[in-house]
Amino acid sequence: MLMNRDRSVLLIVDVQERLAPSIHEGERVAANCAWLAGVAHRVGVPVVVTEHFPEKIGGTVEVVKSATADARYVTKQCFSAQADGCLVDTEVDARRQVIVCGTEAHVCVQQTALDLRWAGKEVFVVADAAGSRDPANRELAFARMRSHGIEIVSGEMVAFEWLERGGTELFRAVNRDFIR
Repeated sequence: MLMNRDRSVLLIVDVQERLAPSIHEGERVAANCAWLAGVAHRVGVPVVVTEHFPEKIGGTVEVVKSATADARYVTKQCFSAQADGCLVDTEVDARRQVIVCGTEAHVCVQQTALDLRWAGKEVFVVADAAGSRDPANRELAFARMRSHGIEIVSGEMVAFEWLERGGTELFRAVNRDFIR
């Protein structure tokens, strides 16, 4: 199935100040989350950002925060944002497709993605915008999620599927401002 901007929501999970420095290639992961948020904004896809115990782990890192000024922020205590209940009455609740990125891939991202899949959502995890402290845990999480029907995709796959076609003004704007 293709990702469709009218049915999608971007969910950025726990890219937080005190955790980010420990993530393998954490700056790249955060930059890719911010990039996806910029594309989402340009094509009209809503963004929801979670923060796990922000009073202890800190808020969302600045690069992501600047790209998500118009996003809905929710806080959580459970590793799975879906189990926590903080996604109720957000666009994640309202839309069929959830594009997930963030940290840690094998903890909060995976548990949220699995619970969303169990709830009947079409779930896509963005590999180049998801990270863990240990790259081996990240790869194990991708394999496990894949085995449960969650699609592992790249940021550019998301962008081009949201765009659907070239030659439009929207394509030119996204291509000019975001496609690397």
